[in-house]
Amino acid sequence: MRFRSSHVLLLLAAAAIAFGVSGCHGTPNASVAKIAPQQYPVRGIVVSTDPANGEVLLKHDAIPGLMPAMTMPYHLEDPSTLSELHPGDLITATLLADHDAAGPINLRLREIVIIAQARPDYKPTANYHVPAKGDDVPNFTLLNQSNRTIDLKQFRGKVVVMTFIYTRCPLADYCPRMSHNFAQIDKTLQSDPALYKQTHLLTVSFDPTYDTPKVLRSYGSAYTGNYVKETFQHWEFAAPSLAELPKMQQFFDVGVTPGQNGTLQHSLSTVVIGKDGKIVAFYPTNDWTPAEVLAEIHSATS
Repeated sequence: MRFRSSHVLLLLAAAAIAFGVSGCHGTPNASVAKIAPQQYPVRGIVVSTDPANGEVLLKHDAIPGLMPAMTMPYHLEDPSTLSELHPGDLITATLLADHDAAGPINLRLREIVIIAQARPDYKPTANYHVPAKGDDVPNFTLLNQSNRTIDLKQFRGKVVVMTFIYTRCPLADYCPRMSHNFAQIDKTLQSDPALYKQTHLLTVSFDPTYDTPKVLRSYGSAYTGNYVKETFQHWEFAAPSLAELPKMQQFFDVGVTPGQNGTLQHSLSTVVIGKDGKIVAFYPTNDWTPAEVLAEIHSATS
């Protein structure tokens, strides 16, 4: 579907009712016109750009908790990004939405990552692969939090759940959310010793220059809650070398571009890998739940 700008507010009000959007938990305070903006992951194809108004017309997938799949214009938080966008580009981004009593307002995009370019005169230096069930996972090599080299092949015979982060990520709904979800999965698996032995968790940083083994050890032990007592036997934190990094990003569809003040704009990627080294499930957004992944684990180990 395609909507003109004049239809956006009416559309969003309807979407808010249909999807049960609420600005915060509990009873809204009628004296407050707006609340803190909420963040939503977006994935879609650029239809056109409007530099005069700082907008991009985006044909996007459904945004869980906000609206169904549709085509509509969005403002860019950083209008200069428009010069890098072209019709046909596939992007991921973060949608910021303020809310009032009527629903979501003042929509704008930030953290835009182009994961596939469509310009006829552009020859991409890399082609990103979208993981699909049954795909064989290459034997990537990484350096873990204990300064030891590991590879994915060594986990054959176990179900591996892997996600991508960088430790300095400032967005609560991105890397920190992935790590909190993994902490919950790890804790749940501990309650089932037989299942625990058949699984392994792996958090991979795409920022190996900063995320050294020492940094990853500190970051990981905080999320496990064991701090200096953590042995990392079941949940490891690792990073590929700078040479290996692009190959991992391309295979697991992790788009990363430099942001402001040392931050990285990036897409998300979480996978479940079966005992045979093949993809079982792929989650390209942050809307997956630990319960969903645990269900895939149970299925893959049964």
